[in-house]
Amino acid sequence: MIGCPHGMHVTEGGRVGVRIGYGAWIVGVVQFFVIHGIAESAWARPYSWARNNISDLGNVHCALQPEPEPRYVCSPEHGLMNGSFIVLGVLLVVGVALIGGDLWRRRRAATMARLLLAGAGTGFVLAGLAPADVDENQHVLGALLIMAAGNVSLVLAGLGLAERIPTPVRWGTSMWGVTAITAFGLFLSHHYLGLGMGGMERVAAFPLLVWALAVGVRGVIRRADRVPAGA
Repeated sequence: MIGCPHGMHVTEGGRVGVRIGYGAWIVGVVQFFVIHGIAESAWARPYSWARNNISDLGNVHCALQPEPEPRYVCSPEHGLMNGSFIVLGVLLVVGVALIGGDLWRRRRAATMARLLLAGAGTGFVLAGLAPADVDENQHVLGALLIMAAGNVSLVLAGLGLAERIPTPVRWGTSMWGVTAITAFGLFLSHHYLGLGMGGMERVAAFPLLVWALAVGVRGVIRRADRVPAGA
């Protein structure tokens, strides 16, 4: 009996950590989209989801950008946007570290999915620390981690999610990743299928964020339902 209180304390601590992990994903994604809206609304020339890159919001200088499509970029709230990239990346990594076995099976696919997802979080941090017009090489590395490592992590996540996750969700997660990887390939090859450069980039980048938000919300709700009455 002497060991019971300690064991209960560890269990409760683990539960709290899992809740924090899911909450980190929710906060990270929500703040990103809120700041995205604030930053784009500050543009004197209207910002376009079809014609502008996501990274254009973080560019420090006002200038005509010739690649990959000509467009004029001037983002007054670039500092706010870059800070949002960093916060999102850090919170994605925090979630990966804390959620653990509540979401994942003990499989190699799950381990790789978590590592690649942490890599995507690191990519957002790099993108925020190095705007595209300040350090293009580091920014491109960050983008590759987001849209390559991050999307592969979705494919593997479908194989590594816990058994209690419904099968359609697991398969849907993998297909979501395949869709995003395909969009990334189309974006790199300048085939935008009528969506525009920015539109195709979003099809490649946003599935990971939407998935993290959905998983975070589901995880918080499930954890809340497990709390005994009066706890």
